[in-house]
Amino acid sequence: MTRFDYIIVGAGTAGCVLANRLSRDAGTTVLLIEAGDHDTNPLITVPRGFSELLGDTTTAWHHPTRPFGPARQVEQWVRGKTLGGSSAVNGMVYNRGHRADYDALAGLGNPGWGWDEMLPVFTAIEDHELGASELRGAGGPLHISSAAGDDPLLEDVLAAGAGLGWRRTRDPNEADEERIGYAMATIRDGRRVSAAHAFLHPVADRPNLTVAVRTAVDEVVLDDGRAVGVRGRQDDRDVEYRATREVILSAGTLATPKLLQLSGIGDPEVLADAGVGVAVPSPRVGAGMREHRVFTAQFRLTEDLGYNRLLSTPEGQQQAMAEYQATGGGPMAAPSFDVIGFVKTRPELDRPDAQLHIAPFSMLPPEPGAAIEVERDPGVLCIAYPLRPDSRGTARITSADPDAPLDIDPGYLTTEHDRTTSADAFRIIRRLFGTEPLAARIERETAPGPQARTDEQIVEAGLLGGSAGYHAIGTAAMGPADADVVDSRLRVRGVAGLRVVDASVLPIMPSGNTNGPITALAWRAADMIRDDA
Repeated sequence: MTRFDYIIVGAGTAGCVLANRLSRDAGTTVLLIEAGDHDTNPLITVPRGFSELLGDTTTAWHHPTRPFGPARQVEQWVRGKTLGGSSAVNGMVYNRGHRADYDALAGLGNPGWGWDEMLPVFTAIEDHELGASELRGAGGPLHISSAAGDDPLLEDVLAAGAGLGWRRTRDPNEADEERIGYAMATIRDGRRVSAAHAFLHPVADRPNLTVAVRTAVDEVVLDDGRAVGVRGRQDDRDVEYRATREVILSAGTLATPKLLQLSGIGDPEVLADAGVGVAVPSPRVGAGMREHRVFTAQFRLTEDLGYNRLLSTPEGQQQAMAEYQATGGGPMAAPSFDVIGFVKTRPELDRPDAQLHIAPFSMLPPEPGAAIEVERDPGVLCIAYPLRPDSRGTARITSADPDAPLDIDPGYLTTEHDRTTSADAFRIIRRLFGTEPLAARIERETAPGPQARTDEQIVEAGLLGGSAGYHAIGTAAMGPADADVVDSRLRVRGVAGLRVVDASVLPIMPSGNTNGPITALAWRAADMIRDDA
């Protein structure tokens, strides 16, 4: 049985950061475990290769949800299944959130997570193409670039946003005001910068760091109230590893609560129904989940602009890939969305409460678990969602069998705040696309269409034709109460030597995409882990 000081379960964003930071001490041994394989798929480095990666079960997990919405549809929640985790298959948009988000986190009784502590972490991590400033970092491991270009359609989007009073900005992370600009993205020289690329591969030759791929962890081994290791399967062979200091779960908002519950740490009723004995009663494991419900609008263009004509046929896709291979540019070098905006749904708010993403293409109706396909006729896509949703869902095991699917209740739009904010954010999309000079480019709204007018109709359209944001948090949330799953140092209550470091520990949503905040969370957590050693 192999022993390590630290065992990290999950080689996604948080796991790669932790492996880098904890293995800096040559006298500390670290095992990083990943259920997926090495990140050798060539599409991982191609930014707009993400649509194929998300549909490929060798690079992405597909987790079905409970039926929801008026049509009782089942949605597939997709997560990365390779070194780098979801950072290897995501849309690469880099947002951080702002002072109010982190100060609110600290204000809930979580000292050490306020903006004054977190801003230095972000600036240490970043290698920002706009250079260092009081709010940006340069020279760090994670390269951040702008999606800025000279596409006339996107320039009209920006001009229309400015016409609505939003500040056009080079760096959307700079200030927490109504603003619009080209997205910042984890891309360098036309290539994706995943967490594995930024944090793991540069240190992979450290003799004290071991990486185990194709290894599914089924259980945390507990001994007299302490986590002492993990059991699982590697290539269908049973394996067990022991930890002399800590087991750290970094498997994400879905897999981490699953592993806690399989190990007997969770709501006693949920565990009993699944046939799992209770080791540590912790009713909030798998509860408190928050996820963005993305509302989608698509528009037909009056001219042949955007990427549809190019990317809707095999010949055009080959042409785009040839351009990418020759120059490192073109549509394949862009993130999932080129332009982002942060807006207020009500003027009296003190900060934006909704986010927009715009891309110069439009999609065919999605097939569950399949790659994204674009339409033939020219179109443009805009999505919107509330930045800080307060509806709550759950992720619970259904069986003691580790291969059994989770019961995922998305909990979408169950609060009046989320329903009203979503409907108002969708109306802002229509205002944007009805503002010159962008309005002159628009022939008509193709999805959901003009029949969605009232709040109820818009919400129904968002449930039917929208999607998950892939930003779920909160299923092992930190807090000061005895009932909170982890404390402010991310230690699991009731078990010594067990910590959680991933999006599941966040009790509130940072304002924007979550990959950047999780990178910083893991960097900060590594300092806490070393201080506690």
